[in-house]
Amino acid sequence: MRLISATQKGLITGAVMILISLAIYYGKGNFDNQLQYITYTAYVAGILWTMITFTRQSPAVLKFGTFFSQGFKCFIVVTLLMVLFTFIFLQTHPEFKDQMAAIYKEQLVKQGNTTPNEIEERIKLAKKSFTPAMLMATIFSYLVIGAMVTAVSAGVIIQRKKQQAFQTKQ
Repeated sequence: MRLISATQKGLITGAVMILISLAIYYGKGNFDNQLQYITYTAYVAGILWTMITFTRQSPAVLKFGTFFSQGFKCFIVVTLLMVLFTFIFLQTHPEFKDQMAAIYKEQLVKQGNTTPNEIEERIKLAKKSFTPAMLMATIFSYLVIGAMVTAVSAGVIIQRKKQQAFQTKQ
């Protein structure tokens, strides 16, 4: 039986997350709802799947770095896929940029301390910065979540393995 690598698990996890995101968006008409947590649940499940199967394949390994490396291979691929998905989605849905600009303009007008020319300049800058800002937020959030889930699960797995080894010695 051929084993699925951590990188391949990342590809599978990322593809599932993209499909879930598309289903949520086209089912609800936006991403601003509680269903988006299903995407993050799939992300965590993909990392755990990677870590748990590695534990079963390498029962003697007790090094944190080795476990973290497996999780990293998964979550870095997922992060790359989600960044690519975000970029393509934003390019094919320019209405998000327009909605952000309208909300930003409304806020600037309410503040009342900027001229119409300043407002237009700020709107132009915000539109120009929208996609890079969204991509940076995507990268940051998926890397932080992936690293945290990987670190915690690696720590838990190593602790359990040590306890099991201790119990078998007694």
